[in-house]
Amino acid sequence: MDVTVDVVGGETHELSLPEATYGDLLAAVDLSPHEATVLVDGRPVPEDEPVGSERVQVLRLVKGG
Repeated sequence: MDVTVDVVGGETHELSLPEATYGDLLAAVDLSPHEATVLVDGRPVPEDEPVGSERVQVLRLVKGG
């Protein structure tokens, strides 16, 4: 499936991954589920769910200390 991955505040990536999960999309843009979440239509999706959208946003999670 061809997917456009828009990293909020960063780059946009055009990916082609067969039978990918949303976690696979994060890995493809060098992020982990511990540091980012995938949004479809503004709502977070589980990382183990199969990709069902042609365009997603990736939101980096805030870390603090």
